[in-house]
Amino acid sequence: MKLKTVLKLGRVSNLPTVWTNTLAGAVLAGATAFGAQMAVMLVAFSLFYVGGMFLNDAFDAEYDARERPERPIPSGEVSRSGVFLAGYAQMAVGLLLLAWAGYGFGTGTGIAPVLAGVGLAAAITLYDAWHKGNPLSPLLMGLCRVLVYLGAGLCVTLVLPGALWLGAGLLLCYLIGLTYVAKQENLGEVRNLWPLLFLAAPVLHGAWLAAQSAVVAPFLLLFVAWMLVALWFLRRRQRGDIPRAVVSLIAGISLLDAMLIAGAGAPALALLALAGFAVTLFLQRYISGT
Repeated sequence: MKLKTVLKLGRVSNLPTVWTNTLAGAVLAGATAFGAQMAVMLVAFSLFYVGGMFLNDAFDAEYDARERPERPIPSGEVSRSGVFLAGYAQMAVGLLLLAWAGYGFGTGTGIAPVLAGVGLAAAITLYDAWHKGNPLSPLLMGLCRVLVYLGAGLCVTLVLPGALWLGAGLLLCYLIGLTYVAKQENLGEVRNLWPLLFLAAPVLHGAWLAAQSAVVAPFLLLFVAWMLVALWFLRRRQRGDIPRAVVSLIAGISLLDAMLIAGAGAPALALLALAGFAVTLFLQRYISGT
């Protein structure tokens, strides 16, 4: 399989948002530094993401043959069976790495990260197999990201704190909101504005965090400003605006992570999440993130 095909199948431009999810989950669970265990976690969840993207194309092969014949499978770059095999293999390696994170370090938590990984693999597979025509697909997509938070947290502690559960809930709201909003035909109609309520949840929580700690304010302002830019694309609806809005909102995941990390009292690590946002935007210029 050619590298170009792997990059296209894996939609690797969005990988930095998985890294910042992992970082946020660990910090919200109580981690204070970036070490070898964190590096193992980053690779593990990256494999889950890329493997899931492979499976997405494999399950969608018949649809893509009709609607997107330029995708790797219908264009003949790679076989469908090969993509299925590669996707599941990557998630299997991800599980092994989570076992290493749980057992291979002095502060490990045993089997807990592996169990989270099993749940993540199941959620990814269910989403990939059943997202077409499924009204609950945004919930399933959001659940996949939530399980990254929880899996990262379980690498740090067996008792997940309330801050992590709250952060996971806010991330879920953001994913549901951006997915439903992207499906709307016309944001100018009031009946289509309800998904904005989901996007409002992390903004309101960010305002509360900023009121508690001024260091959160810049991260909140950047997150809100970027989200408004993405929604403006949806409102304008010129040629190419819909995919531009979608990839912009995906990149915004890292800004949400940064805001939550700063709110947890780790502004230096929040800057790493900001770097993840910048890297996502850079990569999206060359590899489609949709």
